Formats: sequence, C-alpha cells, structure tokens
Amino acid sequence: MGEQLPEPVTPTPTTTTTAAEGARVPVGWLTWVVRVVCVLALLVVAWVLVVAWPVVVHGHPAYAIALGTAVTLALLVGVRAWRHPVHPTGWRSWWRAALVVLTLVGIGALWWLTPFVAVQPALAAMESDAAVTVVEYPTQIVMTPTRAAPETGVFFQPGARVDARAYAAVLRPLAETGQLVVISKQPFGIAFFNTQAFSSVQSAYPGVTTWVVGGHSLGGTVACIDADAHDSDAEHPVRGLLLYASYPASDMSTSLTAAVRSISGSDDGLATPAKIDAAKPLLPKDTEYQVVEGAVHAYFGDYGPQPGDGTPTITHDDARQQISDLSVGFVNGKPAG
Repeated sequence: MGEQLPEPVTPTPTTTTTAAEGARVPVGWLTWVVRVVCVLALLVVAWVLVVAWPVVVHGHPAYAIALGTAVTLALLVGVRAWRHPVHPTGWRSWWRAALVVLTLVGIGALWWLTPFVAVQPALAAMESDAAVTVVEYPTQIVMTPTRAAPETGVFFQPGARVDARAYAAVLRPLAETGQLVVISKQPFGIAFFNTQAFSSVQSAYPGVTTWVVGGHSLGGTVACIDADAHDSDAEHPVRGLLLYASYPASDMSTSLTAAVRSISGSDDGLATPAKIDAAKPLLPKDTEYQVVEGAVHAYFGDYGPQPGDGTPTITHDDARQQISDLSVGFVNGKPAG
C-alpha cells in the first residue's frame, strides 16, 4: 500500500522519414520556362531603355507604361517561380503553357515596337525662338507662330515607330510661315492606335478655321482616313492632305474633296515608286505628285537609317529642304515649281 506508482511516461513521438520524403522534388520544365521568360522580359526592357530611352521619356506614355508593367510582372512572377516552384498537371499545365506563349508574344511586341530615335537637326528644331513657340505635351508637339494667331493648322501623323520629334525640322518652316503645326504622338508609335487624335485637336483649337492633315508612311495612311472623314465638316474642315512617302489603304478617289499633294522619294525602298504609282487610282484624279530625286524613306524625318530602305543619292539636308519647300507651298496654296 505504501508503494508509489511510477510517474507516467509520455511517449516520445517518432517520425519516419521515407526516401521519398527526404528527396528533393525536381523542378518541372514549365517552371524553368517561366523563369527563363521572366529573365527574357527584363532583358528586352533593359535593351529598349538603352537604345531608345529618349523616346520612352518623350513619346506617348503608353509605351513607358507597358515597359513598366512588363518589369513589374516579370519580377513578381519570376520571384515566385524561384521561391515556390509549381508542378501543374492536366489542364493546369496547358493553361500555364498558354500563358507563357502569350507572354512571349507580348515580349516580342515590346521588342518590335522599339522606336526610331530622333536625331539632329530635329532636336534643335524643338527649341522655341522669336518666330515659333514649341511646346511638348505627352500626346503631341505643338509649334505656334508668334507673330499672329494662326487660322490654318497642320496636323501630322508620324511613320510607324518613329519618334514624333523626328519631324520637327522638316515641319517647322510651316510654323515659321504662320501655320499652327501639331505633330501627334501615337500610342506605341502606331498611327492606327491614334485615329481619334485629329478630332480632339480640332476641338482644342477653335480659332483654326481650316486644316491640312498629313503623315509619313503609315501615318499618311491614317491621315487619308482623317481627310476623307472631315473634308465636309461645317466648321474647321480639312482642305488639304499632305502625304510623305505614303498612300491610302482604300479607294477615296471620288469621296475626297480636299486637295492632295503626294511627296515621295525616287530611291525609297519601302514606299517604292512602284507602290506610289499603284496607289494612284485610290486618290482623286487632281492629286499632285512630287518626287524628290535621290531621297529615301528615312529622309522624310530625322531618325537615322531604316531597315529595308533604299540607298540615297542626295544629301539629307537637300532632301529635307525640298520636302519643306513643297510642304509650305502646298499649305499656302502655291503650285509646285
């Protein structure tokens, strides 16, 4: 009776480590693909920032936003892929693979959209002086003559992926002779993403009674659409269409009432003389065609050489002067000499 019972012993839990539990699960192929894609996205953005930083800063904000979004997503997804690799199976693996493919398409688009950067003398033409005030906005560049309020405006659409500032030198003489000049900055440098810009500009400048719309290359194609849509406006109509190495995408030979001047280069490797000739039936019969002998596609702006272009046989300065003179003469109603 006097014996004490032994203290109960709490059993120590035991764990059994199987070979399977101790082994490290290998990272699946899809996780590695995600990691590589994230790194690729960061490299593409870095490359764009190195080669086209001025346009990222001065261009339409859509491209800068897209680059920032790409960096953010690449970092978030990439860090997760390194810290928490997943092993999807079945339909989940196919869904993730589809997202990877779409991401690669987006990365490719960011790379392809890398803009051509404006160079001199266009950059110098962006400075205001006693004759012209130049103001740069997020979506446009405006050149205003200082002597008197302009009654005629020129709205210009740049070529695909070209820095809007690249046209400052060739278009500035229009402002120096009394016209308001508005150079549009297009989302991602594509004019077809900017089809409502002219209507907004019309409303913003009610003092301008008549307009000339123009554009270079793809920008000229969209300018054709603007001209055809607004040449019959009761107020602030389009009275002229100015094409730089460009032509319409559809027939406007009978619907367009505005005057048209087409300026092209004889050695253009993109909007070739053959293409300009082939598109003539799409424009009104009284369209005036002017060819700058020896000029190429990139000579209609100042942004350096362009892949696929021809070989010039004239200096860029000479070509620019001819293009400017033909533009000023057209807007001021003077026939080409």
